Amino acid sequence: MTRQKKIFAIGCAIFTILLAYASYDISRRTTFPGSKPQLQERLLKRHGEEDSTAKKVE
Repeated sequence: MTRQKKIFAIGCAIFTILLAYASYDISRRTTFPGSKPQLQERLLKRHGEEDSTAKKVE
């Protein structure tokens, strides 16, 4: 194997490892959208009361 091929192979390996690490890091910090409660429920929990302009369904 020539010197240029070795440098290219090492560069590819480093790039692949960095890409895998970045993918793992991003996936660890995000959650699946289906596992979150609905937006209105989260807002009610966070702020404790309904919006005064919201329509009430009876």
